[in-house]
Amino acid sequence: MSRSAFDAFDGLDPLVDLVQALKRLPGVGPKSAQRLAFHLLQNDRQAATALGESLLKAVAEIRHCSMCNNFCHADVCSICSDTRRNPGLLCVVETPADLAAIEATQTYRGYYYVLMGRASPLDGVRPESLDWPKLSQRLDDSEVKEVILATNFTNEGEATAVFLTDRIRRMALKVSRLARGVPIGGELEYTDPSTVARALLDRRQLGSDPE
Repeated sequence: MSRSAFDAFDGLDPLVDLVQALKRLPGVGPKSAQRLAFHLLQNDRQAATALGESLLKAVAEIRHCSMCNNFCHADVCSICSDTRRNPGLLCVVETPADLAAIEATQTYRGYYYVLMGRASPLDGVRPESLDWPKLSQRLDDSEVKEVILATNFTNEGEATAVFLTDRIRRMALKVSRLARGVPIGGELEYTDPSTVARALLDRRQLGSDPE
């Protein structure tokens, strides 16, 4: 939204600044940002104040865990502090949201490392730009035996996984990748060919080998 859109108003620079700030959120375009700004100021100023205070507090107090790089309030997050987890497993994800998605399954009991990004050559982020030294140090200083690469199945996520696989194997550690295939409840007729192909390649044996 340009400032000319507010020519009918006087002294609304703070409103324009608010809209510009809201536009920086993912999935929020000029019109959506304008609607959000008007809603907060017209209908819910209390919520606007709470939002502003919460953002300031989060920016000031949230830091990165010194072990897994995830967001946390202390030096070490609650997951890394949990001694009941399996120290031999380390799951590498792109973002804190990906970590939360895996935790929600309640099936993984190892530790994590959050890359806070992924390789994206088109955006100028090469694999070498990832903070490999920090992850390498995490692997050196731990009992990890297997690294699970849980980067997303996008071109960028795959490039990241290839880069990390090469580096981690040089450390004589086992490297695995999340399996891909037909989702539970999915029907082959309505599944895209690339997913079906990957399901065939990642097929698993049922039972033992016949004698």
